[in-house]
Amino acid sequence: MDLSAYLLLSAALFSLGLFGVLTRRNAVSVLASIELMANAANLNLAAFARFRGEATGQVFALFSTAITVAEVVVGLSLVILLYRSRGNVLLENASELKG
Repeated sequence: MDLSAYLLLSAALFSLGLFGVLTRRNAVSVLASIELMANAANLNLAAFARFRGEATGQVFALFSTAITVAEVVVGLSLVILLYRSRGNVLLENASELKG
């Protein structure tokens, strides 16, 4: 496979994630969509690293994965807080948590 196939797959994954972020009301679904978008970026980094013959893209992808895991932990803790205070995880209720 050449680079354009990887980039096309990454663009499709990113588009699906963006569609999920813009259309979902459930906080867990939005977090999953953000994760899909981050994985599309990681696929881009790994594809460019493979075709350039360098390991820097893979190192950046691993670093990005670690940051994404931290983002998911914080996001899920906020979802748990939202569920405990409101009884559901709909995003329109999240603005009421501001104080």
